[in-house]
Amino acid sequence: MFADLHLHTHFSDGTFSPEEVAERAGNVGLSAIALTDHDTVDGCQRMDAACSGKDIEFISGCEFTVEQGGHEMHLLGYCFDLEHAELQATLRKYQKVRRNRIHDIVVRLNGQGIPLKIERVMELADCRAPGRPHVGRALVEGGHCRNLDEAFRRYLKKGCPAWVSKAKMSALEAIELIHGAGGVAVMAHPGITRMNEVIPDLVAVGLDGLECFYTRHSTAMTEHYLMCAERYGLLVTGGSDCHGENKGDPLIGRVKLPYEFVEQLKSAAAAVV
Repeated sequence: MFADLHLHTHFSDGTFSPEEVAERAGNVGLSAIALTDHDTVDGCQRMDAACSGKDIEFISGCEFTVEQGGHEMHLLGYCFDLEHAELQATLRKYQKVRRNRIHDIVVRLNGQGIPLKIERVMELADCRAPGRPHVGRALVEGGHCRNLDEAFRRYLKKGCPAWVSKAKMSALEAIELIHGAGGVAVMAHPGITRMNEVIPDLVAVGLDGLECFYTRHSTAMTEHYLMCAERYGLLVTGGSDCHGENKGDPLIGRVKLPYEFVEQLKSAAAAVV
């Protein structure tokens, strides 16, 4: 039995519906999956229902955009109460931040002579948690870039003409929020974030786990983070970070986390007070 605990749908910046993700999860032999859309849980109810129809276990999740030491990183929350009032209110706050950021990015693009319309970007996003990939899709659709990679390289990455920073909660705030909703907090793709120095600080304020198995982690990275997890007594998770067909072939199935780690994750969540 295997799991993928890092998946996205069109409720944030993926291209698949929850039903399509569940279908593909079944096709690649997964027994459990988590939906971890960015700063939203809007797709979780549909994903839960879709998984039930495929005899796949559903794990509630969300990928939180946070800040630690002045740098952006992501935390994955799992097994929390989807209806928790403070969680819902906080997510709504940062979804508004996301929408405002998209507006500001489009204004900057317009200043570069690109006649992109905010209405079209929001139509393509069709969700409450839009992100830069939606702007990228609009740039490709309008013939301003050949593909999403070019859109990011020329306009959307940090330091590029249309880059706009966004307000983020602190890592501590996110960990407390996840714990308050009965869940566990995991550092996402640490090998990509390259912020190993903050792991001890995060452990000190309640970090529960590390995403050791990840599509873009080398074997050496995976082994390193497995040793880190053992050293600090952290949970081990893993996932593909599939965003549908945003960046070529879908990644679901590339990472298959042994189910024993899901059992450990659920046990830890059950112990959250």
